[in-house]
Amino acid sequence: MDGAQGGAQGGARPAHPHSPGSGDGLLEAAPTVLVLTAVLAAAAGYLLAVRRARRRNPVQGWSGWRSASFLGGLALLAVALLPPLGPAAHTDFRGHMAQHMLIGMYAPLALVLAAPVTLALRILPPAGARRVTTALHSRPARLMTHPAVALVLSTGTLGLLYFTPLYDTAMSHPAGHWLMNAHFLASGCLFAHAVAGPDPAPARPGVPARLVYLGVAIAAHALIAQAMYGGFFVHIHAPVGQVRQGAEIMYYAGDVAELLLAAALVATWRPERRSRPPRTGPSATPASPVSGGVPAG
Repeated sequence: MDGAQGGAQGGARPAHPHSPGSGDGLLEAAPTVLVLTAVLAAAAGYLLAVRRARRRNPVQGWSGWRSASFLGGLALLAVALLPPLGPAAHTDFRGHMAQHMLIGMYAPLALVLAAPVTLALRILPPAGARRVTTALHSRPARLMTHPAVALVLSTGTLGLLYFTPLYDTAMSHPAGHWLMNAHFLASGCLFAHAVAGPDPAPARPGVPARLVYLGVAIAAHALIAQAMYGGFFVHIHAPVGQVRQGAEIMYYAGDVAELLLAAALVATWRPERRSRPPRTGPSATPASPVSGGVPAG
């Protein structure tokens, strides 16, 4: 028995079959209705907020690209959670991994690039905006949005999930599967925000440091996917072929998502300009009395 056969347990049986019953139709329809309701409500809420922001400040307006990014992120979530992929993720490890990539990497990047916190700050009354700003500067928020913490929550927990019985335990009950997806989405949003988010982040380090954290995430994803493909330390009750193909999805789709995140980071990089020492010679140009020493732009 090779490494993959020893790690991917369960032979050729289905990953987590559901027993048939008279109420299966209602149980399967309920998550679909909830997902559609949540996605449509989030889209409507964001678009209403955009409309209010444009009315409040027509000159500043709001970027249509950010609105498109938010709607695209919601669309990715819908693809991941609705049929056919949603139900397949319960019984096929390849479906689970495709769902994981969409919920944990692609959708978070699109949602974060939509700058929802900045949009909220623009439409809230001054008192509400001050409360949000105070919350962003609080110690728990600064801790959770630091790239190191976000990296541990998003990438570090993958080893715990796939190399321990946690994955099988979570998949054995629908509530466990939904909690796992919620973790993927929340931790993915935290990491995308910490690395390249346009929203305020008081604890965010400089671009070089964030590139280092992103590089660590890329390396960790690759190692986990390779270990999964080879069957080393893997604790997943699924056919070997499914585990290997799921590892390939994680490896290649994860690389593409992290390249997109790196591109978003580089796109927001604004190198600091070094101030020149003031000229003291007779040819020095006097400061304009109108500017009052305030730098332009």
